[in-house]
Amino acid sequence: MFSSNGSSEPRFQISVSEKTQIAFGVDVEDFKPNDEALFDAKVFGYPLKSMAELPPGEYWVQAMLDRYETFHRSDSHVVKLPMDRGEGRQWNLAPGNYYSTPRKIAIDPRKDEKILILLDKVIPPLPDPEDTRYIKHVKLQSQLLTKFWGRPFYIGASVLLPEGYDEHPQAHFPLFIFHDHFSYDISGFSENPPDPEAKGRDKEVQELGYQLYNDWRSPNFPRMVVIKIQHATPYYDDSYAVNSANLGPYGDAITYELIPFIEKKYHCIGQGWARTLTGGSTGGWEAIAAQIFYPDEYNGCWSCAPDPIDFRAFELVNIYEHKNAYYSDSEWKPTPRPAKRNEIGEISSTIQQRNQLELVLGTRGRSGEQWDIWQAVYSPVDQDGYPLPIWDKLTGVIDHTVAEYWKEHYDLRYILERDWKTLGPKLKGKIRIYVGDMDYFYLNNAVYLMEDFLKTTKDPYYDGNVEYGDRFGHCWSGDHVNSCFHAAFTYIQRFAPEMKKHILKTAPPGADTTSWQY
Repeated sequence: MFSSNGSSEPRFQISVSEKTQIAFGVDVEDFKPNDEALFDAKVFGYPLKSMAELPPGEYWVQAMLDRYETFHRSDSHVVKLPMDRGEGRQWNLAPGNYYSTPRKIAIDPRKDEKILILLDKVIPPLPDPEDTRYIKHVKLQSQLLTKFWGRPFYIGASVLLPEGYDEHPQAHFPLFIFHDHFSYDISGFSENPPDPEAKGRDKEVQELGYQLYNDWRSPNFPRMVVIKIQHATPYYDDSYAVNSANLGPYGDAITYELIPFIEKKYHCIGQGWARTLTGGSTGGWEAIAAQIFYPDEYNGCWSCAPDPIDFRAFELVNIYEHKNAYYSDSEWKPTPRPAKRNEIGEISSTIQQRNQLELVLGTRGRSGEQWDIWQAVYSPVDQDGYPLPIWDKLTGVIDHTVAEYWKEHYDLRYILERDWKTLGPKLKGKIRIYVGDMDYFYLNNAVYLMEDFLKTTKDPYYDGNVEYGDRFGHCWSGDHVNSCFHAAFTYIQRFAPEMKKHILKTAPPGADTTSWQY
């Protein structure tokens, strides 16, 4: 990794943003002390494709080894992947990864010289999070995932207990499932008053965290158990909460192992009518996908800015009709497809650039980044045991055979339309979707297509809600007043009362609707 500035270690400056610095990646096998890996002009890089393109000058230089482990899976494939070690599958933070002390070096690609970078450091283990009065942490060995991966595999959750939990041992609570990226704790909940010296965004975060703490304890706040699931995989910081040929039965493990374990341990009602779902972005997709794939096990999703829920708008790619993911299908003027914009439409990255970074960080879909996890979740297994690519990483040419597999298994709009006769009666009143019409990743396009279908449903009509935030960007969640950043810290306050009302309205005869209302 090369950085033209010393603002931080180069490993923390490699990103999809316009401020990214430069990285090159190679695979090494059985790498041992005193072994060398050669990086030369032939090694693929990001955003420069070759070291030969580096302008002569002084750079902060750093190397890192992202350690892979060998898995003997139950499908008979042997694969080598980076194991999550408590950090949420982050290559530059993973305990056990080796890295070098950054050095400032004069580089001139025109010269024939060899520079040795020594991996002299190792990232230390992370401590376990501590329990508090309100927040607990659970970890469970999944028998389903252990069988699939051929070694012990764990899933867990951070659990937020309601006010009065200890004082009401006979109460049984509904479960509020907050899908999110890997979270070390219940982020956004703080028992500590804001630091009076805090400023800017840090001050806002502290104020919102303390406000949630006070609202959570207030007399009229719904008494529910909230969980954030920890299900980091070798491919990403979470599993997308569904069963997958490449990741294993995470959907079943979460629904039939982890959630019942938590419900029993923390006195929840433990039935589908008393479980609700929410989340934004990745979590938004997981919330609606879990509701669709397990319609009887959950009673409503509040899905915010979900990842593409119709693959005709996989961001700006129609994986069924477009020939190339990176460029428009034009004979004489192929135009790059954007991957990210801001609220006024300014482009900051393209799909090709983001996939170029992923290829540098890991071949065979092992980067731990966004496009690779979509491929890992949605694709069948290739002959080598890794996900079958949806498109060529270098050229962007789409494999439409793989696209058809994606369609039949994970295109949520298509699945709803295909199976509405059986799914519809189970999903009536359970689907709520929120998205900004200037979503940074163009996720509103797939929501439009989903809404077009939902409006046509009958026997029954879907009886839910699709709502758009005018000129709001990514992760808009129904708050028309505050910024998306601000609103991200108020999901629980805004959605819990709606969830409570829905649960009470749809509870079956004889259900416990009183013990948790105190």
